[in-house]
Amino acid sequence: MTPFLGELVGTAVLVYFGETVNANVTFKTSKGFNSGWVIIALGWAFAVAIPVLMFGLASGAHFNPAVTLGLAAIGLHAGDQVLPYIVAQFLGAMIGATLVWIHFKPHFDAEDQPGNKLGVFATGPAIRGYGFNVISEFLGTFALVFTILGIGASFPNGDGAAIGVKALSVGGIILVIGCGVGGVTGYAINPARDLGPRIVHALLPIKGKGGSDWGYSWVPVVAPVLGGIAAALVARALGMA
Repeated sequence: MTPFLGELVGTAVLVYFGETVNANVTFKTSKGFNSGWVIIALGWAFAVAIPVLMFGLASGAHFNPAVTLGLAAIGLHAGDQVLPYIVAQFLGAMIGATLVWIHFKPHFDAEDQPGNKLGVFATGPAIRGYGFNVISEFLGTFALVFTILGIGASFPNGDGAAIGVKALSVGGIILVIGCGVGGVTGYAINPARDLGPRIVHALLPIKGKGGSDWGYSWVPVVAPVLGGIAAALVARALGMA
């Protein structure tokens, strides 16, 4: 499999698994309704770990422009591969989000709260304040990329065993972020995971969907990119990457 396809399919799998968890917990017509934040955090952790295990050897399993740009900033990802990776990630996220809508369409139709419909696709802050929302997404993504690079330094080989360790470790990182700081902004920590599905929300004929909250949409794009690059630079300065 080519790296482009690995990033596209892997991001689609990530978003499909993760956002079906959102829908299952959010929609009152679902049997998983109101099962709680721990289910969301666990679901997203494995939604990330599984495609890492599947496509780690094919593409390096970025699935996140913040990871791609962070690695590129310290020379660990080829500059001419940055745009193809990011395009693949956004396309994959949009495909995954569309599949979520198809899967849960009767539940989208039955849901009477527009905010719940948007919340399946995209993140939003518990308390809206752009300065602190940016700090939250910046720090969450910094923690993600910094720890991923630390684990990569401990398991530098690209064989299947190393990929397996990395996949479980990344899932653990996502779980800790979700259980810890995730409740502040919904922990996008990934521009493709948030903006791609937000665009899908805007484009799809979802009954009673309301707005896509474009006023907030820049936060889970800009802050994760800055956090990912900063984390890579610090890791390089500390000799971890």
